[in-house]
Amino acid sequence: MNYRHIYHAGNFADVLKHLVLSRLVVYLQQKDKAFRVLDTHAGIGLYDLSSEEAQKTGEWLEGIGKVIDAELPEKVAQIMTPYLDAVEALNPGREAGGPITLYPGSPKLARDLFRPQDRLSAMELHPDDSRALARLFEGDFQVRVTELDGWLTLNAHLPPKEKRGIVLVDPPFEKEGEYERLVDGLAKAHRRFGNGVYCLWYPIKKGAPIKEFHEALQALEIPKMLCAELHVKSDRDQTGLSGTGLIIVNPPFTLKDEMHLVLPELKRLMAQDRYASHRCFWLRGED
Repeated sequence: MNYRHIYHAGNFADVLKHLVLSRLVVYLQQKDKAFRVLDTHAGIGLYDLSSEEAQKTGEWLEGIGKVIDAELPEKVAQIMTPYLDAVEALNPGREAGGPITLYPGSPKLARDLFRPQDRLSAMELHPDDSRALARLFEGDFQVRVTELDGWLTLNAHLPPKEKRGIVLVDPPFEKEGEYERLVDGLAKAHRRFGNGVYCLWYPIKKGAPIKEFHEALQALEIPKMLCAELHVKSDRDQTGLSGTGLIIVNPPFTLKDEMHLVLPELKRLMAQDRYASHRCFWLRGED
């Protein structure tokens, strides 16, 4: 993948990923004790959807653009409210019927959902992006931005001092072997921080080794791993993403039921052809 996230911000993959991240944050806030979100591949944190790059691909139009004004069943709307409210809050012109122009990356979304006691560690290797991220959070004592290879974070920054947290691993998949690297990274991280909640993103496209990836994760014998996938189109004769997937380790007990409500609506709203589909199942654990 040719990856600078500004080209993809707000697309269907972001919608699912950020919805799940919002649910994880809300769930951990059921206890008063502080927690930390560790974002290993944080990007620049805030994206201008009116920029030349975002307009060039228009991917957000098939993602958040389809969802933000949609009529949703009551229970689905309740699940999606923290995420959608965070997007709306960045776009005050919407009250007058204006368009979405700003979209939060995962570090910005998490931070906007925080209580005063919660903390964010955001890692970004690209120097320009890291500087942009640092400017975004300048003076914010709840956020620490580090210019660092996110893969190193899974050893060097775990466990967090709060002993509670979410680890979001959202690599760019620019290189060969990233699925294997994701498995190895989780194995190392889980040994250091076994009670952490992990959210691992992976792309689904023609030829992607999804079956082998799932089997490798199962072989880790981590007790609870939930998988959620959304396919928006067939991968036949297609280039680029046809779907998006998340692996959630130690998920909230409510998450699978929430995904069974939300995924059909996301498919309905963001499907790009008649082959769109979704699934949510335990890789290891409850079933």
